[in-house]
Amino acid sequence: EEGRKMLAALRPVDRVVALEVTGKPLDTVALAGWLDDWQTDGRDVALLVGGPEGLAPECLARAERRWSLSPLTLPHALVRVVVAEALYRAASLNDNHPYHR
Repeated sequence: EEGRKMLAALRPVDRVVALEVTGKPLDTVALAGWLDDWQTDGRDVALLVGGPEGLAPECLARAERRWSLSPLTLPHALVRVVVAEALYRAASLNDNHPYHR
């Protein structure tokens, strides 16, 4: 049910990234590279966050990339904060702002 709702909210052109424990762990430099790609690509980015059991297989299949924030299971509210800070730090790096240090 949750997976179907997520997929229904996506457009076919959206770039989909699954936040998944088995995904790729990124440092700030790697995330800045992803962010730069996303900004030059022009497509909307959808970050999918599953429940405690993870994302539905259909959601994982739709994702272009999988990103692991941690091997731990994190609550949604904390995931939002960590992702927001990581994206801000990556954007700061891309803009040559000293915040990323």
